[in-house]
Amino acid sequence: MPLHWKDRTAATADEIAEMARAAADALPPPFRDGAAAVAIRVADFPADDMLAELGIRDPFELTGLYDGIPMTEKSVLDQPQGPDTVWLFRRPILDEWAHRGDVALDALVAHVLVHEMAHHFGWSDDDIAAIDRWWE
Repeated sequence: MPLHWKDRTAATADEIAEMARAAADALPPPFRDGAAAVAIRVADFPADDMLAELGIRDPFELTGLYDGIPMTEKSVLDQPQGPDTVWLFRRPILDEWAHRGDVALDALVAHVLVHEMAHHFGWSDDDIAAIDRWWE
């Protein structure tokens, strides 16, 4: 019998970060080292300026965001402004998890992480589907 949403406990930001790092560590070997160089940050919600830049009004609509220059666009002339970062937004992720009711939280976190890493690596939809079966 599936768990009722009332029986579930909300993960902390640290727990979601641990799930995300485990998902990054599970990427295929050609991408694992590159993913290790990307900072993973967890916040309850996206910052207002992030939402405004993306034209999103409802903060629950954004579960993750890649902040950086994709590897396919980097140049040796680029001056680093800081590490490339994958942002994961705890409350929208938990909201989607509770709403779905049919997926493990670590699987949902991995799905969001892979989607954001796709921006970092410049992956095609086929590349994503080879790693994340949800993309199909």
